[in-house]
Amino acid sequence: MKQLEFEEFYRCGRDVCLRAVLAAVGDRQLAEDLVAEAFARAWAAWPRVRGHPAPRAWVVRTALNTRVSWWRRRRHEVALDGRDAEAPGSDGSYGSDGSGLDPALLAVLRQLPRRQREVIALRVFLDLDTATTAKTLGIAPGTVTAHLSRAVGTLRGHLVTVDHPEVGS
Repeated sequence: MKQLEFEEFYRCGRDVCLRAVLAAVGDRQLAEDLVAEAFARAWAAWPRVRGHPAPRAWVVRTALNTRVSWWRRRRHEVALDGRDAEAPGSDGSYGSDGSGLDPALLAVLRQLPRRQREVIALRVFLDLDTATTAKTLGIAPGTVTAHLSRAVGTLRGHLVTVDHPEVGS
């Protein structure tokens, strides 16, 4: 029973969790690795995850926390040529990767501060309410609202173009 229930959760939640993590991290390969790790941890803790008020948010939060852990370990490593290697997929080639996310949107999302990306991932991609997002991220609901407002303003400023009719035409 546990296995069938988890398989259904994975099948229904993998893509949306992947899109949310991809929006937050901006790197397809990294997002796939993080989501795979998060789902593996969800399986190991399935009774607890199943009882969580937002299991998909648990997976996304776990994926984002895993990224921080990996980054902390990696920052102590030194690249062979003395520079940090570019992340795979950082060439902007996201359009045909099956994520369903616009490459221009991903480019702007990568420019947002980490917390704004996380709020966008949970509020927009997972469609969580403000209270659940706040609880998942461990911040106040007002902070969620502020980050969302700033992020949407930035996205709007970069992605929305308005054609103004020329004066005197």
